[in-house]
Amino acid sequence: METYDFDLIAPRRGTNSYKWDSAADTDVLPMWVADMDFQTAPAIVEALSQRVAHGIFGYTRVPDAYYAAVIRWFARRHGWTIRREAMLYTSGVVPAISAILKALTQPGDKVLVQTPVYNCFFSSIRNNGCEPLSSPLIYQENRPYTIDFDDLERKAADPKAKALLLCNPHNPAGRVWTREELTRIGEICLRHGLWVISDEIHCELVYPGHTYTPFASLSDAFSRRAITCVSPSKAFNMAGLQIATIITEDEDARERIDKAININEVCDVNPFGVLATIAAYEEGEPWLLQLIDYLRGNYEEMWSYCKKELPDFPITPLEGTYLVWMDCRSLNRPSEELEEALVADAKLWLNAGTMYGEAGEGFMRWNIACPRALMREGLKRFKDYVSGLKQ
Repeated sequence: METYDFDLIAPRRGTNSYKWDSAADTDVLPMWVADMDFQTAPAIVEALSQRVAHGIFGYTRVPDAYYAAVIRWFARRHGWTIRREAMLYTSGVVPAISAILKALTQPGDKVLVQTPVYNCFFSSIRNNGCEPLSSPLIYQENRPYTIDFDDLERKAADPKAKALLLCNPHNPAGRVWTREELTRIGEICLRHGLWVISDEIHCELVYPGHTYTPFASLSDAFSRRAITCVSPSKAFNMAGLQIATIITEDEDARERIDKAININEVCDVNPFGVLATIAAYEEGEPWLLQLIDYLRGNYEEMWSYCKKELPDFPITPLEGTYLVWMDCRSLNRPSEELEEALVADAKLWLNAGTMYGEAGEGFMRWNIACPRALMREGLKRFKDYVSGLKQ
């Protein structure tokens, strides 16, 4: 079997990379925004190279092969049967969420979120004139986050609550929700008439001992109240190609979402996203499996390093994603202030926990989807910075 070199450091500065070219200081090591520093699967590169060689880049139609690739992938890897008629495409998961909220809510409605949670949830909710309704997850040091189901039930009972934005697997908590947890979430939402809008973009990045469960696959009742958003963009490092699939069995909701996609002008995708999705799902699995092994190795090394060298900065157990959540409350410093200080003084860019809601205060998010040498350098810079504070 072909092996892939995830230790290769591919220079990204000067490529108009949002991650690498946003800092004015070129000495800053970026471990913030959620894209990877690995070259994508060779099958994707080859498919795109052939398309580039054609030399004409007009408007594209999405072929049957796209739908077939998505359907086969989720059936084979996750045991989820998706009907072609249940699918819509759009230019990314965030545009998808915004269109879904436009379709299913009215200004003034509330949308439930489990914080700390992906920051774009808040902007999508507010941009549609709705109000985020937070149900904080329960944090315990060195243990996985858990759900406060009593609080979730109380918040779901709010007459203004119309939907739950579910993050499955969860960013930034690193949880891969179990079937039992998802079932309890679904039962609460059904009792109170909430839609479940499930962002499952990280679904392929799950580590041994844990299993991703598509929320909509749990029951017919759930599937009729669920809108699922998926994309290969995180798992295959192709976020810039901007494509995602929306899946829902509710025909009326699907028609309303389709209309909202057009109103929001995110109904067209580019040929590269289409071809990359097909190549990823049809030929990219061997690369993906090796990627997951490498990412798990990164996390295990970071866990050991933090236990030994940074005992005052525990990290949350990582079940899925490549985003590590670090407890920095021992510094007694606001997260945003710490982010700025790390960039200025340590030349290290992490995400402030408050990006993900008030529940993130005192925490920082690390992106460890990079060659191990870069992760080690980031950890060293962080350690040197906090050591300097004690002197």
